[in-house]
Amino acid sequence: MRLSVLLGLLLIGLVTAQAVQAGPKIESWQTANGASVMFVAAPDLPMVDIRVVFDAGSARDSDLPGLAVLTNALLTDDAGQWNADQLAERLESLGIEIGAGARRDMAWVSIRSLTDPAAYQVAMSSLAAVLAEPRFEEADLERNRQAMQVSLRRGEQNPGTVAKKAFWKAVFGSHPYAIHSGGTQESLAAITRQDILAYHKRYYVAKNATVAIVGALDRAAAETLAEQLASGLPVGEPAAKLPEVGPLNAADMQDIAFPSSQSHILMGQPGMRRGDPDYFILYVGNHILGGSGLVSQLSEEVREKRGLSYSVYSYFSPMRRYGPFIMGAQTQNAKVEEATEVMRTTLKRFIEHGPTEDELTAAKRNITGSFPLRIASNSNIVEYLAMIGFYGLPLDYLDAFVGKVESVTGEQIRDAFKRRLKPDNFVTIVVGNGQSSEQGS
Repeated sequence: MRLSVLLGLLLIGLVTAQAVQAGPKIESWQTANGASVMFVAAPDLPMVDIRVVFDAGSARDSDLPGLAVLTNALLTDDAGQWNADQLAERLESLGIEIGAGARRDMAWVSIRSLTDPAAYQVAMSSLAAVLAEPRFEEADLERNRQAMQVSLRRGEQNPGTVAKKAFWKAVFGSHPYAIHSGGTQESLAAITRQDILAYHKRYYVAKNATVAIVGALDRAAAETLAEQLASGLPVGEPAAKLPEVGPLNAADMQDIAFPSSQSHILMGQPGMRRGDPDYFILYVGNHILGGSGLVSQLSEEVREKRGLSYSVYSYFSPMRRYGPFIMGAQTQNAKVEEATEVMRTTLKRFIEHGPTEDELTAAKRNITGSFPLRIASNSNIVEYLAMIGFYGLPLDYLDAFVGKVESVTGEQIRDAFKRRLKPDNFVTIVVGNGQSSEQGS
């Protein structure tokens, strides 16, 4: 029976089992060569999910933007004794799913397999080769380079992508977080195979790795698996600490002309980091401000009362250092000034007065009520495990989640938002206001 069929048959039972628990039991240790391991036994499904995370995201690109993403993309092309076609056929024939990705903080490789011995052994030997023995063939490098360059050109035609790139650059300035993960045409053209080999050698090492495992294994089997995956990696050293993200000292307004009938608006500043002492307070507060869809304060003021935007939102994106706080919307070109003013006014009012008790109660109910579904599958849990291990969060993070949310008060929200957000110093990016193709035809 294929993996997708098993998941469909067993999902309801798994959701029910998880819903009565605060969170799964997390165990943690280190491999012999220094990789961190996070493990949750999940005997209900005959499968295993693994996510191996490295501090190897685009914040490590230095003067070659795109290097982290390009290196990561090549891992699953050719590895060990198998070329890309052979590796894909080897995994697909047994229903094994492999994936990889990179963001600013991290890069990862993931795999999902049945625990049937035949599939399990193929999956684990393949993953070990992908991690430690990628071949980085020149033909694969050129194919992936060209794909990323095409993606960049497409992004230049997308006002939302243009706005995001400008926003991150304006908020983070000279900090590594300002680097666009997809690189530039010039940097991608300059990357060589030697650059990729050096990047892999530096960052894809045991002491820079977190191995997250969720599946139908006992502790002994999980330890054996972790050693198998990590043993091929050099011991290495953890990545150097990233510099702190500084505050914004003045407002920055950028109006970028773009041929579209709608303008994209992004407003914000550095927000908070993973493990931030204000995390749950800001998380619950933002749910009320702009994180809960149509029932948020921003949606009520911008969309419902004034019809300025179909979608308006806000969120914190916590990272190893301060990630951004973002408010965003799309509106007609002629309505940009009004929309930005309403968004800013709504935020300032929220900072001053905070939520009502009814809003706070509804937010807590919504967040805690949906929480069991967020940890209702092995794939969900393994992502949480990887995050907890990578950012050094407490092992009881999932157990404590509901209680932390329930304990947030309105006064804490007012206090934290006043301390943390400075709307008068926001970066504001508007992409649009140019002649649209329809108007110009």
